[in-house]
Amino acid sequence: MKSWQIVRLVAGSFVLLSLALGVQGSPIFVSPWWLAFTAFVGANLLQSALTKWCLMETILSKLGVERGC
Repeated sequence: MKSWQIVRLVAGSFVLLSLALGVQGSPIFVSPWWLAFTAFVGANLLQSALTKWCLMETILSKLGVERGC
């Protein structure tokens, strides 16, 4: 997998997991504060789209993961 694919995979997984933990109807509900994590992930995706810089891609690049389009 290329770095951009991993970033999207992790971001999508984080959003789904935090929604499952933060929505009261969920069988694994913990606290509505988990929705703040959903907002954090969304804000980071927005920031990376506007600035063309993503910390996770930088970290993955240093770990040797191939960048790609």
